[in-house]
Amino acid sequence: MGGDGGERPEKDGAGALPFVWAPEYLVDIGPHVFPTVKYEKIKEVLLSEGTLRSVDLHRPEPAPPSSLARAHTPDYVEKVMTGRFSPADEARLELPFSPELRQAYLLCCGGTTLAGRLALETGRAAAHIGGGFHHAFAGHGEGFCLLNDVAVGVQELRAEGRVQRVAVVDLDLHHGNGTAAIFRDESEVFTFSMHEEQNYPLVKPPSDLDVGLEFGVGDETYTDLLEENLSRVLDGHGPELVYYLAGADPFKEDQLGGLRLTLKGLRARDRMVLGMCRDREIPVATLTAGGYARRLADTVEIHCGTIREARAVFE
Repeated sequence: MGGDGGERPEKDGAGALPFVWAPEYLVDIGPHVFPTVKYEKIKEVLLSEGTLRSVDLHRPEPAPPSSLARAHTPDYVEKVMTGRFSPADEARLELPFSPELRQAYLLCCGGTTLAGRLALETGRAAAHIGGGFHHAFAGHGEGFCLLNDVAVGVQELRAEGRVQRVAVVDLDLHHGNGTAAIFRDESEVFTFSMHEEQNYPLVKPPSDLDVGLEFGVGDETYTDLLEENLSRVLDGHGPELVYYLAGADPFKEDQLGGLRLTLKGLRARDRMVLGMCRDREIPVATLTAGGYARRLADTVEIHCGTIREARAVFE
């Protein structure tokens, strides 16, 4: 399934997958395990093979402070907009703050919101080549996450009246601590995190459903647990939209993780999530989230695989 090396024929855009991306996502953060160049490379690969079409590219607008304030505290929004980051703030963020970094995250928040809108408008799927910064809390950033684009997108779409019941399906290697904390008291937003338990973050605020995995879990155990628990989320909560954080970091060659999923296993994961949403007629917006493989090409391939599956499943 997925890209076949050439442009596929479309009938009046049928099967076309809208996608969101901005060149500003590539930010110079110096030598770092977080490869911001991946966003550019994912886009290039998918366009070159015909999985995506340039006509279906949607460039986001930066999220305004009013949108940020739906998920973040006023003090933290002001800190981000003025750049008043102390050395301690940067240490917790694990990134050097800069105006360029801020702009990338503002665009990313706008991009995740836009991807949700596009998924709802098509009734199928949309892909954000970016997003999934689930470690940012209402009042601070941490773990490479300056702003929580997932929370901003959910709250903005709810405020617009486009949707009320949303599920966040977080399959990044790491627990979605910031998202879980932000939506702790929001019954209409269901947070599901399936992650390596003995890994960052140390403190894991409870999601609505957490599945903590032991070190070394591989393809078969992972997919069995995912099928069982995702059914509970989709059938029990009945979301009108799913935000799917399709992290590449459960991969067996990831530098920051201890799970043992193969490239084939990660494609099966994506196919399962997207297929279960399609079968229930739930629009889904995919976000790249984390990925730190020893070879950048592997990270790019995993993210491309998610988007190939989105097109194959929904077209």
